Amino acid sequence: MARYKPVDLSPRFLAVDLEKQLLPGSFAHAVHHLLDHDFDLSVFDARYRNDATGATAYPPGMLLKIILCAYAEGVVSSRGIERLCRDHVTFIALSGDTAPHFTTLAAFVSGLGDDFARLFAQVLYLCDRQGLIGRTMFAIDGVKLPSNAAKAKSGTRADFIRQADKLEAAAQSMLARHRENDRFPAEPDLAEKSARRIERLNEEAAQLRQWLSEHPHDRKGRKGSIRKSNRTDNESAKMATAKGVIQGYTGVAAVDDQAQIILDAQAHGTGSEQELLLPVVEATAVWRKTETVLCADAG
Repeated sequence: MARYKPVDLSPRFLAVDLEKQLLPGSFAHAVHHLLDHDFDLSVFDARYRNDATGATAYPPGMLLKIILCAYAEGVVSSRGIERLCRDHVTFIALSGDTAPHFTTLAAFVSGLGDDFARLFAQVLYLCDRQGLIGRTMFAIDGVKLPSNAAKAKSGTRADFIRQADKLEAAAQSMLARHRENDRFPAEPDLAEKSARRIERLNEEAAQLRQWLSEHPHDRKGRKGSIRKSNRTDNESAKMATAKGVIQGYTGVAAVDDQAQIILDAQAHGTGSEQELLLPVVEATAVWRKTETVLCADAG
């Protein structure tokens, strides 16, 4: 019988040159090189106040490298990206074997804002310099994106006022029943549960009243119609999709046909893509030529 050398996959210590793990021609190598040499990341320096005191921070360029490469792999959660930085040799190389905590990644992403828009502009400039934007045809399309907000928290101000009234009335009714039952001996556990329930109803009603005081007006839709608000994410909207009703956004992008470079992307809390067509068309004006064709479907 033939004999073979054993293949041992057990853990071991190996000397690894991390930079050589970023293979030329790969997406990770391109991101690593561009963020180190071509992009101006000085705009991120204003986010930190540790010039003389305080702990050192992770370099924004390094965080952007691992986040962008993780997105390219379909990993879009901070915990998932942290795992990649611990277990995947490419991300170990990109992060310099530092494995940022998921809370650091989440805080960085949530605070990007306009800084990321400026970086996006640099990406488009680089793509144009490389001849990747043909300006022959721009295709525009949209998709419904769920938000991290509950549908149950949606409604108009009138809806929320009715909910608050119901909660307060339920709390008063339970409190009256509680007082009535106090005349008779009751099990301690039941009395405690009843008190917690009353407290919870009052808290929910107080939260509703607080939200109403902070938002004195309903959101307006097209032609002055009232659009439902959401107490968790007031910029999102309730919208119908092929998989049912979601609370979320309509995202619309304009893409150049030559190399599928995204020229503009927007997300709005509306279920109507038609509303977003003109804003996207206007945003691509700087890239268009006279003969550029714009393509969009009936949706």
